Amino acid sequence: MNESPVPRKDLDNEQFIQLRKNTEKIAEILHKRLKGHLAVLKPLFNPVKLLGAYIKTAGMDDVPGSDKAFAKLQEQYAAICETPFGLTRKLPSPLTTMSSQIDAAPYKYSLYMDTAKEKATTITAPTRWILSYQSDCPYDRMRDMASGAATPQPEELKSALIKHLTLVLLLEKFKELTQLLQDLRYTVAIEKIQELGGLPVVLLKAPIESFLPSDDFIRNVTQLSGIPAFQEIIDFEAAQNMADPLKETLQAAIE
Repeated sequence: MNESPVPRKDLDNEQFIQLRKNTEKIAEILHKRLKGHLAVLKPLFNPVKLLGAYIKTAGMDDVPGSDKAFAKLQEQYAAICETPFGLTRKLPSPLTTMSSQIDAAPYKYSLYMDTAKEKATTITAPTRWILSYQSDCPYDRMRDMASGAATPQPEELKSALIKHLTLVLLLEKFKELTQLLQDLRYTVAIEKIQELGGLPVVLLKAPIESFLPSDDFIRNVTQLSGIPAFQEIIDFEAAQNMADPLKETLQAAIE
């Protein structure tokens, strides 16, 4: 995504200072809560359930549907591995051992306030995360390698791409996992990250809204800090206006 998907609101400096402090507190609570959920759910995300003997394990047991799942993984990997990553299209079989632990990286995207792409500002979303199997090449490092900000490490990149794609395929096959995350009040979506060659990733969102101030305000803040980065803001009333999907479902059933 190259453009902000969030609403815009005007802010003055005093409001910004207070809301930024509140946002950091809420973001910390939400991230800690999510990490706890993912730790408890870890056994349910075992990638062997999807790929079976195509993942190197002690048992190497066959799993129904694993041939089809691996073929789809190979197809999706081949579609995005060359640009911008410069990787070969063929996947090894079996794949190296993959942990069931899920990492949650804050979602970041580029905001272009001018026509020149070199002036992009990196925006961090405090209520959204990209999920992936635990990796030595987390989301931020992968973005840096893809953009040229860090030296590409082919094996790290290959492993990271496989882990993102495997999680996407797992949630597509086992829809009960998506429903479970939704019951925990997260929104689950599959998004293609254009900065990463259209890599499909699992994007999780907490049930609280955020916004951005005007481009001029963001520009002033980043010029003062000297860092082209900004975080979305959570408004004062956002927590009070949180949606309750179960409540809405029950109300709709009796109306």
